Amino acid sequence: MKKTNKISGSEAVIKCLLEEGVDIIYGYPGGAIMPIYDELFKYEDKLNHILTRHEQGATHAAQGYARVSGKVGVVTATSGPGATNLVTGIADAQIDSTPMVCITGQVASHLLGSDAFQECDIIGISTPVTKWNCQITKASDIPEVIAKAFYIAKSGRPGPVLVDITKDAQFELMEFKYKKCNSIRSYIPIPKFSINEINKAAELINNSKKPFIVFGQGVILGNAESEFKQFIEKTGIPAAWTILGLSALSSDHPLNVGMVGMHGNYGPNVLTNECDVLIAIGMRFDDRVTGNLETYAKQAKIIHFEIDPAEVNKNVNVDIAVLGNVKDTLPELIELVKEKSHTNWINKFHSFYKKEFDKVIKNDLYPSKEGLTMGEVIREINEISKGNAIIVSDVGQHQMVTCRYASFNHSKSNVTSGGLGTMGFALPAAIGAKMGAPDREVIAIIGDGGYQMTIQELGTIFQTGCAVKIVVLNNEYLGMVRQWQQMFFDKRYASTEMVNPDFVKIAKGYFIDGKKIKKRENLKSSIKEMINSKKPYFLEVCVEKEANVFPMIPSGASVSDVRLE
Repeated sequence: MKKTNKISGSEAVIKCLLEEGVDIIYGYPGGAIMPIYDELFKYEDKLNHILTRHEQGATHAAQGYARVSGKVGVVTATSGPGATNLVTGIADAQIDSTPMVCITGQVASHLLGSDAFQECDIIGISTPVTKWNCQITKASDIPEVIAKAFYIAKSGRPGPVLVDITKDAQFELMEFKYKKCNSIRSYIPIPKFSINEINKAAELINNSKKPFIVFGQGVILGNAESEFKQFIEKTGIPAAWTILGLSALSSDHPLNVGMVGMHGNYGPNVLTNECDVLIAIGMRFDDRVTGNLETYAKQAKIIHFEIDPAEVNKNVNVDIAVLGNVKDTLPELIELVKEKSHTNWINKFHSFYKKEFDKVIKNDLYPSKEGLTMGEVIREINEISKGNAIIVSDVGQHQMVTCRYASFNHSKSNVTSGGLGTMGFALPAAIGAKMGAPDREVIAIIGDGGYQMTIQELGTIFQTGCAVKIVVLNNEYLGMVRQWQQMFFDKRYASTEMVNPDFVKIAKGYFIDGKKIKKRENLKSSIKEMINSKKPYFLEVCVEKEANVFPMIPSGASVSDVRLE
């Protein structure tokens, strides 16, 4: 009898992942994906599966892993609620351009459309929030579809991909052959750049008197940090970042003038409407950056360096669009621009910073009053970590404070939920970040509200021993919403006050060391103890209850209307 070399579809899935160099998977098993988990059990020496406590936690962990490692995050889940629990993380990855491949189990193909137990049209549900998705009903399709999934997820502007595999396809036997995907007809991940547009951009930049750069995550995703640094240093142009662009340029670089956007720095926001040339590099003109579009940079010529043609002229009409990966386009531009300094213009940023420091920053970082501030917690972390830590922040006031004041010496060090603003992101994302960069310190900064949305992932930390450091800044409110209620709804604090549990006891229930501090004299030593620990550690810091984050651009206002109080 002739020996067959056929393998099951479920084993083919595992072999495909190994061919793509996958070493970590985040997921949660269930009936429809059980055949894949059975094969995974046989390959546990080659693939490390991390059992999260919720499928949403798996997606955020995969995002954290992808953001710091530059690899594709991989997630597995079962059908029905397992698949739908992935949707928030998939949507987050889509808007923040994070490469991720999600593999879901599905009911057997003959049951599709019959409302079978745990059947759900995850393809229909996930279509708006994935870069691509596909359902597999035959085992023979598995290698080609998975190869395509990884190529799409990581190429061009990255994003999440979902592959749904019916249970019968997982059991079916097939001849296994794998070929990595390097191209797809009609899919152009990196548009060809125009040297003519680069020439025009160089001319505008060379003739400008008050040029200004706003850079985003495209610099990091393109691995173009050194080219970007070379460009700003040659031209002497001040550069400000979006929250996802943070860490592409070291915090202490003399041309780094801070953050733009709703809670960004005073100077970069106001001077957006005074520059003569605005150079947007790898950013998408999000509404939190631009404020009122009717008044955004109307005096300036705008140059947009962008990999995704769909983002050009989507929100802001630009004068010159340079398509392509900035890793490729910036060197061409560097050749053409003149060496310059813009001393008077940069001094204007410095004068605005001084005003902001006296009015806001000094009180945030060096408070004279008794209550602890979020800013001084970040300041102490900076002093002890020396700007070398990866900081993962959740969503809310603490996120804005962290982005404003955290110091970074290395790229891929700031991990946060930008476009979707997902509370509950940070704890699982910190797990993934630590696994993606095991030799680096990973500190999660979380509010008391967002922490409780994924607090069950403490179980993942305990089971894996993942040495993440968790800092909960507890103001007993949903702070960002409360700030808006105070400023715009006459202090009607509707459903924003939190009655919290004993967070330290909960951490200890998961065998994680921790402590709670309320006084300034205990802050430095407690942060030092946390960072020096070789194990996971939980630190709760009780901060001022009704402190607000400034500067702030009120919703619908111009960037020029940024408020310092």
